[in-house]
Amino acid sequence: MSDNYSKFLIKEYRYWSVYIHENQGYLGRCVVWCKRENALDLTEATQEEQQELFSVLTDLKNAISKVFQPDWFNYAFLGNETRHLHGHFIPRYAKPKEFLNTTFEDKLWGHNYKTDHSFKIPEDVLMEIYKKIKENL
Repeated sequence: MSDNYSKFLIKEYRYWSVYIHENQGYLGRCVVWCKRENALDLTEATQEEQQELFSVLTDLKNAISKVFQPDWFNYAFLGNETRHLHGHFIPRYAKPKEFLNTTFEDKLWGHNYKTDHSFKIPEDVLMEIYKKIKENL
């Protein structure tokens, strides 16, 4: 994870770090990053990393549920663009959500997620989403 991404750090665990994803096309989307430098593939995670990962995902699910009430969650460990063990935590919504006068619409509800790279929100809205997650995680 690059140094300039550190401002998006929500919480540190022993083996994992949680960051808010800059693209909030899916309200509450986060990245769960393995702290081990040479970690590549999910199947190569140590027993301790695996156990903590489920705790991290459960914590995130509980926090996001409390703050934004999503209808479902997706978990994606792809590694196609960034060759390091990390996962995308993606809340899914059956209906549009409003937060700070911004509408978040899951246009692919019921189907595989896809990042809409054209979706942009003001940085102050992103940081308020960050703050809400951090307060509840």
